[in-house]
Amino acid sequence: MKPLKTEIVYSTPWFDVLGKTINTEEAPYYSLRLPDYACVLALTEDQRILLVRQYRPAIETTTLELPSGIIDPGETPAQAALRELTEETAYAASHVEVLGAMYVDPGRLGNRMWNCVATGAKPVPGRTPETGIEVLTHSLDELQQAIASGEFSLSLHVANLMHAALRGHLKLL
Repeated sequence: MKPLKTEIVYSTPWFDVLGKTINTEEAPYYSLRLPDYACVLALTEDQRILLVRQYRPAIETTTLELPSGIIDPGETPAQAALRELTEETAYAASHVEVLGAMYVDPGRLGNRMWNCVATGAKPVPGRTPETGIEVLTHSLDELQQAIASGEFSLSLHVANLMHAALRGHLKLL
């Protein structure tokens, strides 16, 4: 089924609100159109997982999460993952693999998160993380404990870990 009509009812630099007329007898269905983004599970040479802690205004709290960010026009998910990794953590990786995409919230959002795994991550000399980001490393066991305690609670980032485990990059408990 395709909408009879789709119109942008509100626009910002970050997202558009779309009104989709499915049935002329009903009010439009509203959703957000946002760019896709890449989420990267980055492993250091000693198999530590790079994490970022940052304040998230939408939920008014600090979160612990994987490095991630919007895929810029003309970028591939792999390029975005490597760029975001370096911008957010000041680490660069020697290899990145795109695991695939997942819909973020198809009930209201029209974008996808591209899951990536980067290996051989090392600090970039002279580079610093983005302002407001604290970089941490966890072992897989420490990260699993952070998930169990609720400290690492971004559902899509937990899904990235599951995707990586299913593809043989991690061995979860």
